[in-house]
Order: sequence, then C-alpha cells, then structure tokens
Amino acid sequence: MSAIARGLKRRGRLMAQAVSPPRRTLDAIPTQRPARPEPADAYVAPRAPRLVESPVFVLSSVRSGSTLLRVLLNSHSRIRAPHEMHLRTVHVRMSREFTADAMKELALDREELEHVLWDRVLHLELSRSGKDLIVDKTPPNTLIWPRLQRCWPEARFVLLLRHPGAVIQSLTSRRADPDHEAIRAEVLDYAEKLEEARLKLPGAHVITYEDLTAEPERITRELCAYLGVPWESGMLDYGKQDHGTFRPKLGDWSKEIRSGRIQAARQADPAAALPPRLAGIAKAWGYPVQGTPTPPPASPLSR
Repeated sequence: MSAIARGLKRRGRLMAQAVSPPRRTLDAIPTQRPARPEPADAYVAPRAPRLVESPVFVLSSVRSGSTLLRVLLNSHSRIRAPHEMHLRTVHVRMSREFTADAMKELALDREELEHVLWDRVLHLELSRSGKDLIVDKTPPNTLIWPRLQRCWPEARFVLLLRHPGAVIQSLTSRRADPDHEAIRAEVLDYAEKLEEARLKLPGAHVITYEDLTAEPERITRELCAYLGVPWESGMLDYGKQDHGTFRPKLGDWSKEIRSGRIQAARQADPAAALPPRLAGIAKAWGYPVQGTPTPPPASPLSR
C-alpha cells in the first residue's frame, strides 16, 4: 500500500507538470542559484596562478552586436572568440561538511575553485584553437564584471555600447508576447552595469555598435591596436571563416549574422521615450534621446 501511495503521488506530480503552462524567463539573464550563507569568519583564499593571465571580455547588453564583433575577432589568425561560454553559470559545490576544510588546506575556497575552473576552460579552448588570445563575449558577463576583474586582475575589457532605445526595440521585436515593462527593466540592468564599468575601468576600450557597422575597418584597427595584434583585412570578410554553430543561448542566430556580411545598424526610434534613468545613461554615452537636441556624432572613445 505504501508503494502504491508513493506511485500515485508521483503520477500526480507528473500530471501537474504536464498541464502547467511553461514558465517565462528572460532569455538574456539566466536564473541565479540560491546563494548559501557564508559564515562571518569564512576563509578567503589567495588567488591561485592562472593559465590564462590576460583574457579579453566584451561587456555589452544583449542585442548590441556582440555576435558580430565576435565573428570579426574570431576571423583573426591570432584571436579565438568562441560562442557564449556562460562561465557565470558554471559552479562548484562542496557536498560534504568537511570539503571546505579540505580545500582550505590547499589554499582554496569555493569562489577560487570556480575561478580555477573558469580559467581552465578558457585555457583548454585557447589550446584547442592554436591561437594565443581569447575573447569571451557573453553578454551576462556584464552583470558580474567586478568578479571577472577579481578573477583575472590582468584581464582586458571591451565595452560595446548601443543606443538603449534600439536595444529595447530589438528585444521587443524578437519576442512573441513581449512584456514591455520587463524588457525595459532588463535593458536598464545591463545599462547600469555597463555605465559602472565605463566609469570604473579607465583602461577599457569603448566602441559602439553603430560605429562598428558604419566604419568596421577603423573600429577593428583601433581594437587590434588595443589588443596588441596587427590588423588583418580578412577580419571584415567573416563569412569565409568557420565560427561554429549559430543557435539560441550561444549568441545571435539571425539571418543577418548568418549572411556573412556586416549590415547597417538599425537606429532607435527618435519618437520613442526612454525611462528617465535609461535616458540619462544614453545621453552619457553620447546618444540623442527624446526631448533633447541631437548632438553631432561623437564616439565614447573621445571622452
């Protein structure tokens, strides 16, 4: 009777799951796992040696042209820019009560164990490619850029900006039943972290999606100079290179990116109003917003 009761309960749970509507989650921001409380006197490990000392991270919002920038960089003979790796979702779990003590004896804690694992993943991918510089362009990395800097103090950062209004339009157009309030909040989350990085990472290289599509040679030349590699004309003809699979969750998979050609950026609707905070960030990046005079075109690099 006990076994039958358990079976009926299990069948009930399965039936409930089968008829429940699918859960809607933002495709750009992965669900965070619940954080375990750390004791006040928790051990903090020193930084272990890194196999990749100076990786490059592209910080951007979703729908900002990061996949285009990836394939342009990946077309360089010395630069490996793979699909989105989502390192922030790769975690280490200490499953027994004594595991933390064992790791402490090895001068490791949970965060540093994750850092070592992330570093190993980058090194493995770089070694397989036969190149000597790796670039990770996963947009949600923008939300944790301080941790990336803590993991790799010698990391270099490329900030890829796009008019927030154009990002909102792009997200809205690609979703079947868009939640406009949630989309604006999502774009604001990214914009806040990008602006924080712009102000706190003085050595970062700043470019815009609009400039990248309008003047790809100039922008990629300047970017190669920042990365310390010679510019190669083949970068602009990315369609002749193998960049792996284009599919959801690993980057853009639209027909535009599959075309193998750089296409003009879609501009923001000048009549569309932005929430006040988002409008302020857009102006700080040099973009015109509703109700303000249109300034002459200026790149954030000039500020």
